Amino acid sequence: MTEALQTWIDFPLLQNTIDQCQRLFHGRGHAYQGWEHINIDWLPPVVLITVYKEESKERLLDIADQLKVNIPASRSVQVQYRCRAKAPIELLLGDEVTETVTEELGLKYHIQLGQAQNIGLFLDIRNGREWVKQHSHNRRVLNLFAYTCAFSVAAIAGGASHVVNVDNNKGVLSRGRENHRLNSQDTKRVTFEGVNIFNSYSRIKKYAPYDLMICDPPSYQKGSVDIKRDYKKIISRIPQWMNPGSELVLCLNSPELTEQFLFDLVDEECPDCKFIKSIKPPVVFEEAEPGKGLKVLIYRYLPTA
Repeated sequence: MTEALQTWIDFPLLQNTIDQCQRLFHGRGHAYQGWEHINIDWLPPVVLITVYKEESKERLLDIADQLKVNIPASRSVQVQYRCRAKAPIELLLGDEVTETVTEELGLKYHIQLGQAQNIGLFLDIRNGREWVKQHSHNRRVLNLFAYTCAFSVAAIAGGASHVVNVDNNKGVLSRGRENHRLNSQDTKRVTFEGVNIFNSYSRIKKYAPYDLMICDPPSYQKGSVDIKRDYKKIISRIPQWMNPGSELVLCLNSPELTEQFLFDLVDEECPDCKFIKSIKPPVVFEEAEPGKGLKVLIYRYLPTA
């Protein structure tokens, strides 16, 4: 195993959490020269290598061989080419595994390999899901840009009274429903709204008021979301949607925008929100340049009148 990979893939530690999905190596943080284009994830029983520029088959097979030796529980080592159209996945070693159920924080999630660019779970926001699980008891939760509803699963596990998931992709919401069922959760406490958030404010308000809001938008989605333009539209709706004293989980995925973008936005659009804390990604998501990675800010809505 090369020194750069071995730095983060601590195999004795991994063996203690071998049943948990996790990032093993985060080259995209640019902390390791020559490895900036490679990430490696453990999605039991699959090791997934993701490359963001073309890499030789020989080098990929060498990495795969070493990973297979060091992770005996692995049944399959695959590579996803994010540098190619539609981000295809190719088997390097082992069995052809296209679907698996993985676990995080005691909860199960359905993973699909090769059917879409994203696998169904964003590993960098694990600590955000843990916070939501710990702060959802008896709360009505609004989950915007819900994707496969991982935040919703965490909220229901934490005792949320009801969660409203909103995403314009009805297909991923169907997978979200599957994730709830995987965890034997009561879907009567969950609502799935397959609508465009920016055209459906009244639909969202229908279930208000909420006690906790999660907003985890994509940075840019053609014809749907431009976060520089659109995030303020959501922040400005907080007084219409949220109970006094409610909490907000505001996520920002753009490497071009720092936490200050959100600080300024909230100050301008909803100054009754008080900043509480930042939630950092797991330590493996090291960034050479602070502020480039995922940002997660916790606010509390405290209207003065």
